[in-house]
Formats: sequence, structure tokens, C-alpha cells
Amino acid sequence: MDANLRFWRAEGQSFFQRFLLWADVLNPLLLLKSSDEIRSTRLFILSSEKTLSEPIRNDQTRQAFLLSLSSVNPDTHKIIPVLFRPPAFLPISLPLVIVSSLQLRSSQAFFCQFAFHTYTTVFTLLNGNSTTKAEEYLFQEKQIYYGLGAISYAACLGAVPFFFMNRYTSKSPLTRLVIKKLLPAPLFGLMSAFTVAVVRSPEFENGIEVMDRNGKVIGVSQKAGEKAVRETALSRGALFGTTFFLPAVLMYFVERAKFAKTPRALASVRMLMITSVLAGMIPISFSMFPQCGEIKRADLEPEIQASTEETELFYNRGI
Repeated sequence: MDANLRFWRAEGQSFFQRFLLWADVLNPLLLLKSSDEIRSTRLFILSSEKTLSEPIRNDQTRQAFLLSLSSVNPDTHKIIPVLFRPPAFLPISLPLVIVSSLQLRSSQAFFCQFAFHTYTTVFTLLNGNSTTKAEEYLFQEKQIYYGLGAISYAACLGAVPFFFMNRYTSKSPLTRLVIKKLLPAPLFGLMSAFTVAVVRSPEFENGIEVMDRNGKVIGVSQKAGEKAVRETALSRGALFGTTFFLPAVLMYFVERAKFAKTPRALASVRMLMITSVLAGMIPISFSMFPQCGEIKRADLEPEIQASTEETELFYNRGI
């Protein structure tokens, strides 16, 4: 078991612990660390004799783990490209979310949402579970095709409300309210969950590695892969569904109260709300489920049940 997963097991037992840990891991300043610093930090962690059976007290060791958690995939042990590391998720996704939420023409909305889903899909792939057992070239080819299909479908479906809003402007105020205000949020959340499920589908088709508490690989499980993908898809849907829904509701009351009277002031308040909600929801959604996932032996395939006496096994859920 990789040191990152051991750290999550020791320090991320509860939602509150995971939330505080993610608040530190998502620090954008960690993006300034060079690859050499990350490699030396990993060597320091791997050479440490600490078993991580209890919370870390040493600040230097904790900072080393934060850098490792923010920069290294625990399955491949490779450094994640800087734009797709967890600390970069907010700075890059925020402008894409803001632009995607604007009232644009359907073609412009498609382009903005295509860019948004492209980024989040690549982020999902690079931070997902990489222990799937399949021919590498077939696996990568399948992920590319699945990813392009999911991105295109999500962008098309996400642009549908804008298409109807621009084409049928003479509809009733209730219809315009539903299409303009209420429909985009659940649609965006569903499409975000959909892209996660599609691009990570090889994990439940081929299975992912499950380990005992000592880190020994017991086998490859499709059921563990299904659980990992389902939890990640739910958290991603909650993240972006809430990010689109809550600011829209709050802006309704702001407009009713005439708190901001000019269009520029309304736009500034709206951007501030989206930024605040997204900044808060990222660590919340990442913390919804344990990063080092657990699954009962009884829920796994018979061949895995027969190969161990452990009651619970572990796997990397991915982000």
C-alpha cells in the first residue's frame, strides 16, 4: 500500500478529519514545488520508519505528506501534471464554471461546457485508480474514446437549456424560469457525475486491486471498482450541482431585495457567490467518502473471499 493511502487511513477516518486535511492539501502554494522537491519528499517519506498507525505529530513529516498527497498518484507513483493536481482544481475550474453559467447562445454554451468537461475529465483520469488490469494500449485507447464521447454528450446536453431559451423567448415566465434558473444546476451535476462514471468505467469492467490492512494485494475486484466509481461520481455531481444551484437561489433573493441595483453589481455579487460556494464545496465533496476506501470481504467476489480471512479490504478510491 502506497504511503499516501496509509496516511489517509491514519488521518482521514472521519469526514471532519478528511475535510481539514483536504483544506491543507488544496493549498495552491503547493503547486510551486518543483519535481525534484516532490521526488526528494517522496524519498523522505519512503525512508521513514513510521508505520502511520497513529496521527502524525511532527510538522516536517506532515508537510512532506501534504506535498505527496497533492502531487503524486498513489497507484502509479508518478507525479501528476501541475495543471491537474488537486490544488489546481479550484483556480482552473472556477473561470470555466463562471463562463459556463452565463446566459450565452447555445453554440457558445456548448464550447464553454466542452472546455469545462474536458478539464474535469482529464483531472478525473489522472487522479483516478490506476490498478485496472488490462492491456495498456487497449485500456488507454478505450479511455480516450470513452472520454471524448462523454465530453461531447455532456456539452451537448448542457447546452440544451440555452438552445430552448434562445429559440423560444416568447414562452411563459414560468417556463423561462425553469429553463433559465432551475434546469441548468441538476443537469450540470448529472453530467459531471456521468463523465466520471464513463471515463472510469474500465475500473468496474476490469476491476481494481484490493489490499489487506498491511498493504498486501489480495486480488482484483470489479465490485470494489464499482464502489469507487459510484462514490466519486456522487461526490462530483454534488460538487457541481450545488455550485450551480445555490448561487442561483441566492441571486434570486438578492434581486428581489434589490441589494445590487446595477447589472455590474449583480454580476460581481454572482461571481462572488459562485467562487465562495465552489471553494467550500471542493473540500466538502472530496471528503464525502474515504480516499482509502473500505469494502467488506462478504461484498467481494468469491475467489477473493476464499483468499483471505480479513473482514475488510482496502482500495484507492481516486478523486
